[in-house]
Amino acid sequence: MLEVLRNTSYAKLFSAQVVALLGTGLLTIALGLLAFDIAGGDAGIVLGTALTIKMLAYVGVAPVVAALTGHLPRKLVLISADVLRAAVAVSLPFVTEAWQIYVLIFVLQSASATFTPAFQAVIPEILPDEAQYTRALLLSRLAYDLEALLSPMLAAALLTVISYNNLFVGTFLGFLGSALLVVATRFPLLPPLEPARFVDRLTRGARVFWRTPELRSLLAMNLVVATATAMVIVNTVVLVQAELGRPQVDVALLFAAYGTGSMLVALALPRLLDRVRDLRVMLTGAIALPLGLLASALVIALPTTGATWVMLAVVWFYLGAVTSLILTPSARLLRRASEPRNRTAVFAAQFSLSHACFILTYPAAGILGAMLGLPAVAIILALVGVGAAIAALLAARARTTVSLEPSEGREVRG
Repeated sequence: MLEVLRNTSYAKLFSAQVVALLGTGLLTIALGLLAFDIAGGDAGIVLGTALTIKMLAYVGVAPVVAALTGHLPRKLVLISADVLRAAVAVSLPFVTEAWQIYVLIFVLQSASATFTPAFQAVIPEILPDEAQYTRALLLSRLAYDLEALLSPMLAAALLTVISYNNLFVGTFLGFLGSALLVVATRFPLLPPLEPARFVDRLTRGARVFWRTPELRSLLAMNLVVATATAMVIVNTVVLVQAELGRPQVDVALLFAAYGTGSMLVALALPRLLDRVRDLRVMLTGAIALPLGLLASALVIALPTTGATWVMLAVVWFYLGAVTSLILTPSARLLRRASEPRNRTAVFAAQFSLSHACFILTYPAAGILGAMLGLPAVAIILALVGVGAAIAALLAARARTTVSLEPSEGREVRG
């Protein structure tokens, strides 16, 4: 797996991703403390609004920025986005009003919506060999999962010796370090894009999605992933502390079970993908994920005992593992369905469309969980996941539609 880091360009970009993720993890902790400092008991409202703004920025900004910056060197785009994120991070300690948080978070997440698709699109150019690219996807998945485990521990350790405002300095250093690593990276030379109208550039990624059955299937699988992710992210703390009456540390342990499942499957995937088609692996995950939500409903409804806690940890492990079956190979589909001239647009479309699913499932998981109870919301999310999985299966079996611009999309044979 680590042999892919022998490619110095990729090693520098992967290091940039890691330090930026650590900075983002510190930001998440510091932002919650800042919101409490400003709003007190209404901190949840501030954070909820900030998260909504984050998702809206991801959905609305990514395709627009991809269209506006498609003709610019990707290296310049990545560096500019990192510098902007660093500037926002160093500004956050001086915030005194909630509306200032909202403005800065929108700017920061808009920069992230610029950085992430451009970053994802350049990796296939640096690693054209599919086996190496698969291992790069594995490392990326592991980086996300490890960040979720390590950032809270790092923040907790730092908070014993510094105030929370200084965590924003760590975020600033993370984004600045990412920018410097991108500066030091040698990017492949790509031919200039042909001139096109803004509307054509704006909709290029979505058109590739619409014409490619496998990407339409991926779009439905994004919703399957969003149902399980919403249940885990929104309701874990409620489940552990309100329903089971367990200590705060068990919230972290349950998230750790979810992350461990994701990491272990990611480690096993390269060999599996050498023998089994990407789409078959992903569709298996799409079918299996709603079953995990149904299992969580059954476990939550049981009387609270030590065995209930163990079963819940197993279910969360399962949800993380099956989610990784869908997410880790997805970039391979995007790579095969795109070309250098439209790759950033395709990755931006996936970034935007996948986060649009969370705008639906996050509020549903929270509101319906409060109104109907956690077993009921788990069943509702499972039913949504079943519908989305059926749509994914039907889309995967469809024939490739005829394209008016055949060079913009290709049939995926993954």
